[in-house]
Amino acid sequence: MKKNILTTLIAACTLACGAQAIVQTDAYTWHGDTITQGVFMATAPSSDEIISTYSAQPGYYMGIDKQWKLKNDISSYPKLTTPNRLHEAIYNMGLDEMVNAVEPDTTLRTGKEWAGVWTRDVSYSILLSMAYMQPEASKISLMKKVDSLGRIIQDTGSGGAWPVSTDREIWCVAAWEVYKVTGDRQWLEYIYPIMKRSLETDRAALYDTESGLVRGETSFIDWREQSHPRWMQCADIYSSETLSTSVVHAQAWRVLGEAAEILGHKREAQEAFAEADRIADAINSRLWLDDKGYYAMYRYGRDNLISNPRAETLGESLAIMWDVAPAERARTITESNPTTPFGAAIFYPSIADIPAYHNKALWPWVGAWWGLANAKAGNEQGVIEAIGSVFRPAALFCTNKENFNLENGDIATELNSSNMLWCLSGNLAITHKILFGIDFMKDGLAFHPFVPEALAATRTLEGFPYRGATLDITVSGYGDRIKSFKVNGKPQQPFIKASEAKGKLSIEIEMADNRIAPAKVNHRPHISAPLTPIAWLEGTELHWNPIEYIGEYIVLKDGNEIARTHATTFDASEPGEYQVIGVSGEGVEGFASEPRSTRKATAVDFSPKDLDKKTRLDIPVEVDEDGDYFISVRYANGNGPVNTENKCAVRTLSVDKKRAGTIVMPQRGSGNWDDLGWSNSVKTHLKAGKHTVTLDFRPEDENMNLTTNHAKAYGIRLVKSE
Repeated sequence: MKKNILTTLIAACTLACGAQAIVQTDAYTWHGDTITQGVFMATAPSSDEIISTYSAQPGYYMGIDKQWKLKNDISSYPKLTTPNRLHEAIYNMGLDEMVNAVEPDTTLRTGKEWAGVWTRDVSYSILLSMAYMQPEASKISLMKKVDSLGRIIQDTGSGGAWPVSTDREIWCVAAWEVYKVTGDRQWLEYIYPIMKRSLETDRAALYDTESGLVRGETSFIDWREQSHPRWMQCADIYSSETLSTSVVHAQAWRVLGEAAEILGHKREAQEAFAEADRIADAINSRLWLDDKGYYAMYRYGRDNLISNPRAETLGESLAIMWDVAPAERARTITESNPTTPFGAAIFYPSIADIPAYHNKALWPWVGAWWGLANAKAGNEQGVIEAIGSVFRPAALFCTNKENFNLENGDIATELNSSNMLWCLSGNLAITHKILFGIDFMKDGLAFHPFVPEALAATRTLEGFPYRGATLDITVSGYGDRIKSFKVNGKPQQPFIKASEAKGKLSIEIEMADNRIAPAKVNHRPHISAPLTPIAWLEGTELHWNPIEYIGEYIVLKDGNEIARTHATTFDASEPGEYQVIGVSGEGVEGFASEPRSTRKATAVDFSPKDLDKKTRLDIPVEVDEDGDYFISVRYANGNGPVNTENKCAVRTLSVDKKRAGTIVMPQRGSGNWDDLGWSNSVKTHLKAGKHTVTLDFRPEDENMNLTTNHAKAYGIRLVKSE
C-alpha cells in the first residue's frame, strides 16, 4: 500500500512540475492535480481519493489523516465534472463529510469533535450551502435553536452568553435562506414571529442609540482573550460595538422586512428596512477607516469608545455580500484587507502573547466568505487566492479541518476538529456559488459565475435540485460576464423563475472569456501587534510599563489622541479618561491600555442586595451639576464561569421612572461571590439635584437560562462625562 502511494506521489510530482500554477504564494503552490507546501505534497489519484505526505507539528495532541477515500454514497447529490481532478476530489470530500454530518435525528452535527447544533455554526453553514444541500436538516437544526419563549437561542459564551455574545440573529438570515431555497410559506410563517421577537428584544438590550451600532462580541469569535486585550472584562465586551455583529443585525432586519412584505405586513416591513438602513449607515459612518481602506474590527473601551483598527475578514466579507459596503468601498476592502501567504486571517494583525485559535489563524469557512466577497467585488486575484486558502488545507490534511495556524499553515492551534460543518459547507459553496455562480433569490434562481482565467475550463454540475426542477449546469470559459445562457437549448436571461422550475432543465453557460478589470491583493506577512501597556495613576500622573522594541506611545484622553511620546509618564491633571497605545517602529498599533479616569465619581455604596427577577432596587442619588453622567453598578455574579454557560444577569436601569438603558452583569466565576466588578455604564442626562436610580427586571431582560437571572449589587457609581 505504501509503495503504491509513493509511486502515485512521484508520478503526481512529475506531472505537477510541468503544470502551470493555478495559485502560487510564498507558502504553497497549486499546480495541476497537486498542492505542494515545502517538502509536503497532496494529490488526487482519482476523484474519490486524496493522499498527502504532510506531517503535523511534533507532539501536537491531534493526529492527521494522510489519505481520504470516499466512504458514503454521494450519488444523490450534485455531481461535479471538471478537468482538474484535485478540485473534483476536494468537492467530493465535502459531500462525503456532509453525509457524515447529518445525525440520526436529522440535525447537522457541528464537527467530528463537536456534537450537537450550535446557532452560529449551523446558520453560517446553512448560508454557505446547507440550505440547498440539506434543506430538511437545516430546518430541523434551526428549530432546535428556538427556546420556550419563541426566541433564538444564543449559545453559551463569554460571561454567560447573551447579551455579551450577540450574534444569534444570524439565525434569521439562515432561516430566510431556507425559504429562498424551498419557497415554503409555512416555514416563513413559522420563522417570522421568532425573528421579529428576537430582533425587538435585541434592539432594546443591545443597540447604542448614540452610535447606532450593535453591542456585544464579534460574531463567532467567542473566546474573549483570543480577540480582546486582557484587561477587558465581559461587561466591557458587552459595551463594545463590532463590525460583524452589526452587519449581521442589519441583514437580519432586512430579511425580516422581506418576509414581512411577502406575509402582507407592510408597515412592519417598512420599519424593518428602516432599522436595517440605520445600522448600515452607522457602520459606514462609525467604523470605516479611510486610511486603512476597510472597517475597524470593533469599538471598545469604557465610557469613551475607540476603534480597534484591525481588519476582521468575516465582517469585511459580510459587509460586501450584504451591501452594507457601497460598491467602491467593497472593491477597496478586497484590495486592502491584509492577506498572508496562507490566506486572509480571522483578524490582522495578531495578538502577540495569545496562542493560535481565532488569533493567528485562518478558518476555511471564513476564507470561503472572503472568496464570495471578492467575486462580488470583482477581484480576480483575491478570488483565486481565497479558493487556494480553502483547498490547500483540505488537500494536505485530507479532511475539512476547522482552523490553521497562520505562522506555518499547521493544525496546531488551541482546539481543532475534522469534518467541520461550516468548513465543508464553504468548500462546496466555492464550486456552486463562485464557479457556477448559483444565487438563490426569493422568486427564482440567478446565475453570475466568476471564473478566474487560471481556472478556465468546461465544468458540469449534474443533478442540482431547485424547487420542482433538477438542473444539469455546464459553464465553459472564464471571466465575470456571461456570453450566452441557454435553458434546454433556448437562449434566455440568466435567471430561472421559481414558478417555472419544473422537470429536467439543461443549462448551458458560455462565459465571455473577458479579462476582468485588474485589482490588487494586499499581500502581508503574518505579524503581531505590540503588547498592551499596563497603565496606572499616581496622583494626577499617568504611568505605564515600557514595552520592548516600541516605536512610540499614543496617549488618549476621552477616546481622542492628545499626544505621542517616547516617555512612560504623562501629566493627567486635566480631568478625563486616559489610555495609552504602543506603536511599533513600522507603525502597527497594539491595544489601548485599560482606561484610567481622573474624573470625580459619585459613589453610592450599600449592603449587598440580591437581584432576582422580583427585586426592584430604588437608589437615591444627588448630583451637583447638570450634565451627562455614566452610571454603572458594582456587582458579583458567581452563577457560572467567565467563559461559558448562560446566566448573565440583565436589568433595566431607569432614572426618575424613565428608562435609561440596560445594565449587564456577566458571570465572574463559578461560586466566586467575593469577586466584585463593574457592569457596563449607561449614559444619561441629569439635572443638578436629587434623583432615583432604579434597577428592575423586565421581559426584555430575560437571559438564555430562563431560570437563573441573578446577581448581587453592592453600589452604583456616577461619573460626569465632562
